[in-house]
Amino acid sequence: MNLPESVQRVAALLAERGHAHAPRLLDESARTAQEAADALGVQLGQIAKSIVFRREPDQVAVMVVTAGDQRVDERKLADRLCPAGYKLIRADAAFVRERTGFAIGGVAPLAHLHPPLLLLDLSLFRFEQVWAAAGHPHAVFAASPAQLARLTQARLEDVSTQGLELQARARAMLRARAAIVASEPVAEPPSPCLSVCCMSPDDGLCAGCLRTIDEIAAWGSMALSQRHEVWQAIARRAATTRGA
Repeated sequence: MNLPESVQRVAALLAERGHAHAPRLLDESARTAQEAADALGVQLGQIAKSIVFRREPDQVAVMVVTAGDQRVDERKLADRLCPAGYKLIRADAAFVRERTGFAIGGVAPLAHLHPPLLLLDLSLFRFEQVWAAAGHPHAVFAASPAQLARLTQARLEDVSTQGLELQARARAMLRARAAIVASEPVAEPPSPCLSVCCMSPDDGLCAGCLRTIDEIAAWGSMALSQRHEVWQAIARRAATTRGA
């Protein structure tokens, strides 16, 4: 089957990065998240929709990849990304195509002509598998949220209108980062620190990263396997700790 050039670009990058799921062409349009969900027979939230903004005055392209059942909180997003005097506006079709190389309705979260400032919303990590556009309104590819984070190297954020409270956001961030670490067993795990640094007297864990004081102190000297074990423990704690 001859794939459109834009889909070939996505397929080539997925293959280069060792992703097991190639783009899939649908008979029905997947231009909207609801159309994609209907065509695939999955929940609306499992569609990883890409929304592009233009930051002014520096003309930076900002892309948010979020769950199909969520809306982006534009005020929250601007607070994260806009210094004083800057603002975000929804990008028009010409700007999207010029920066990403894709038409609206088929914008993939990777393989862009000019890489945007890319954010992955935590709402996607509710699901084991999600589907993202693959460069054409009829093309999609499957990935776990952790795989999508690895493939895109996107910054993890909570930017949906149904946002999380501070403690719940920290737990969701840890669960998401733990899933990413688990998907890369041979990679160097990042530090779990979320810059909270407050030890709870109830369970002896840091309120931010859910490590014990001994785990924090030993992190710098730990072997790779030990760091993975700490992340596995964090994942368990984040799933059961109060405020999760």
